[in-house]
Amino acid sequence: MPPSPFNEERHSGVDGGPAMAEPLYVPVLPTRRDAWNAYAHLELGVRQRIAPLWTVVPRVGPERPRGTPLAPDPDNDREGLHHWLTLRLDHVINVMAGLTGWVDTAHVESLLDASAPSLWRLTTGSSLRLVTGPERDPALQRYAADLAFLSGRGLGIRVLLDDAPDEPLSTRLLTLIDRLRLPPSRLDLLLDAGSAEDGDDTGKRALAALGLLAALVPWRTVVLTSGAFPRAPRHLDAQPAQVLRRHDWHLRRSVREARPDALNSVVYGDYSVEHVCSANIASVQRPGPPWGLLRYTTPDSFLIARAPTRGRDRASRVRAMARWITENDAFRDAGAISACVGERWLHACAYGDGWDGSGNAETWIRVGHTQHMNFIVQQLARTA
Repeated sequence: MPPSPFNEERHSGVDGGPAMAEPLYVPVLPTRRDAWNAYAHLELGVRQRIAPLWTVVPRVGPERPRGTPLAPDPDNDREGLHHWLTLRLDHVINVMAGLTGWVDTAHVESLLDASAPSLWRLTTGSSLRLVTGPERDPALQRYAADLAFLSGRGLGIRVLLDDAPDEPLSTRLLTLIDRLRLPPSRLDLLLDAGSAEDGDDTGKRALAALGLLAALVPWRTVVLTSGAFPRAPRHLDAQPAQVLRRHDWHLRRSVREARPDALNSVVYGDYSVEHVCSANIASVQRPGPPWGLLRYTTPDSFLIARAPTRGRDRASRVRAMARWITENDAFRDAGAISACVGERWLHACAYGDGWDGSGNAETWIRVGHTQHMNFIVQQLARTA
C-alpha cells in the first residue's frame, strides 16, 4: 500500500497560510460544539497534520447501535432535519477552513430528500470527503459516490471491525467498490476497530483486517482507528481521580510490532477523549449529571478526574481536580513552546480563584480534545 497521498491535494491554510502537509493523525470526532471548537483552538501547523473523521450525531431519538441503522428511522421531520443538518455541517465547513478530512452522515442520511441539500453544500463548499460503508443502503452508497465523483475528491469507506473480518466481508467490500464505480486512487479505507480494552481481541481483528481488506485494492489511504476512553469510568465515587491505560495507543504498538511494513502505510486514528459511541447519541438540550470529567492525555494513559457541575464549593472542587492533573509527573509544562491552550487552561484553572475560569462540562471536554490532539501529533511525529 502506498503512503497516504493527502499531500497531492494542496489547499491554502487559514489566512493564506502554507499548504496542507502530510497528515499524521485521524481523530474521530462528533459534530458537537465542544469538538469543533477544540479543533479550532489548535495551532494551524497542528491542524495541517490532522485529517478528522467527523461523525454527524443523530438529531433526535435513542442511541444508534454501531453499524445497524434503526428501522424505521425515528427522525421523520424532513424540514427540521434539513435546517439542523445545514447549520451543523456549516460549522464543520467553517472550522476546517479548506483543510481535508471526512464527514460520515450515516445517522442522518436515511431521509435523503432532507439531507441531500446539506450534502451537496458540503461537497461543493469544502475540501471534505463523504463516507459510506458496506452495510449501508445501496441508494445511499450510490448518492455518496455520485457526489464524490462530482467533487473530484473521492470517498471514504468506513468498515466496522466489531467482529473478525472474513471472506464474506471481503466480498461485500469488493462488490461495493464495483458499485461505486470510483477508482481505488480515489477511495480511502477507514478501518474502525471500535473500543479497545484490556485483554480483548481488538489487535487480532485489526491485523486480520490489514491482511484481508487493506490488500484488496491499492487504496489511496488506509486508516486504522480505535478508541480507549471509557464510556463510564468505574468506581468514580470511591476514586474520583484515576489513571487509565490508553489501549488505542497500545494497539498501534502491537500492529507496529506484528506488521512493521504497515507503519508508513497506515494512518493512526483514535476517538480522542470520548467513548466510541459518543457520536451515536443525539445532542439534547437538557440538564446533564451533576458532574463531568476533566481529562488529560499522557504517553501511555488518560488522567481523568470527576468534577462537579453544580453544588456548594463547586469551583474549589473543580480546581482541586485540575491540580491533581497539573501536579502529575506527566503533565506538560503549560509555558513550553509545545504546550497548547489545553495545558494553559488546566494550569490556570488549577491555580485560579473563584468561579470564573473553572469551566463547565462542555469546557472540560473541549480542553480535553484540544490537548489530546495537540499531543498525539507530537507523539506520532516522534515515533514516525
